[in-house]
Amino acid sequence: MRALTAVLFLLTVAACGLRPASSFVPPVEPGSIRPVPSLQGTTVRVTSKEFTEQLVLGKIAVLALTAAGADVADQTNVQGSVNARASLTRADADLMWEYTGTGWITYLGQADPVPGAERQFEAVRDLDLRRNGIVWLPPAPLNNSYSIGVTRATAGRWGLTKISDMTRIPVDQRTYCVDHETFGRDDGFLGMLRGYGLEYGKDVPRGNVRRVSVGVLYDSVARGQCAMGMVTTTDGRVKALDLVLLEDDRRFFPQYNAAVTLRRELADAHPEIARIFAPISARLTDDVMRDLNAKVDVDGDVPVLVARDWLRSQGFVK
Repeated sequence: MRALTAVLFLLTVAACGLRPASSFVPPVEPGSIRPVPSLQGTTVRVTSKEFTEQLVLGKIAVLALTAAGADVADQTNVQGSVNARASLTRADADLMWEYTGTGWITYLGQADPVPGAERQFEAVRDLDLRRNGIVWLPPAPLNNSYSIGVTRATAGRWGLTKISDMTRIPVDQRTYCVDHETFGRDDGFLGMLRGYGLEYGKDVPRGNVRRVSVGVLYDSVARGQCAMGMVTTTDGRVKALDLVLLEDDRRFFPQYNAAVTLRRELADAHPEIARIFAPISARLTDDVMRDLNAKVDVDGDVPVLVARDWLRSQGFVK
């Protein structure tokens, strides 16, 4: 009921022309995040991608900076990773949560992931600063990596425990659901097939791959509309639908630890921003993020209220 009320309120606000629904920010008071005098009057433009986890993380950033006294422009909910990232590098936005593996492979064009979370972070941090003037703050423990998800029935039928077990499924039944963006990425579906020695069009017939939206992908796997799905490990629907994640036994996927990224000019002018986000990042684990994502995707709550309630529960805001 609370989520429905919030949605109706957002729609009413939007209809009145006061602000877009996506930029609604509920009032918060400082908790352990204290007002920072130097941020008073400073505008910080926060952006994010459009999927649930990014919306929740983006709203966490919006609310945390608001509690600290910044004038926050909410520019979250940008369609596509490349578009969101471009808004940062073009200086149309100032700050966003990003993933170390995405930065390294997709934005910096590196072919091979760096083993280990710390080394991967250090590599992307140093190269992105040097090339693009983007500062990476220390990452959260949460690793939103890719995996292949299957139902327990499918795993049991074919004896699937790791991704290389995909070949146990006969070719004609080797079907996949993949979201549109992930399909062609070097660190996505086609890259994964190559990494596991499978040829698209032969070992995996083109007609066996359904390209769907993220919104229906998980349910499509659960309903048996495809044998396997390209999923992310921190999505709340993995737990809610009781999907089995196959082990990345060839260690194809890089680490995707979430970290706050910001323009160097903002980081240099306001080093206190790093201190605001350090304790927040430290508490964002895989389990925490799965639960927050599930509140939106399973329970139907609103991302900004999920973000606010979590920040309150941790004492960051009131």
